[in-house]
Amino acid sequence: MTELDIDIPDDADDAEAAAIAAAVGAHVHDGYLAAAAAAAGGEAETWTGDGKRWTFAGRIEGLQGRTNRVPETASTDAWTASGRTDRF
Repeated sequence: MTELDIDIPDDADDAEAAAIAAAVGAHVHDGYLAAAAAAAGGEAETWTGDGKRWTFAGRIEGLQGRTNRVPETASTDAWTASGRTDRF
């Protein structure tokens, strides 16, 4: 494990600092998962073929009130994908 040096703004309150730390942690975790999958020679799960992509797009519309097209390359992990809906 590599040590990380994270700079959190001095004016960040506890909730903001926790959100920053959680986002960085999720990003690092995703990197470890991708590296492990690549090392194992396996391919990442995709959205194609099972309708989950459209179901997830419907959830975004229902919860956030906006229509998005979920990219086929988006993470299929629900927590990871929900944190990235602003990028769709």
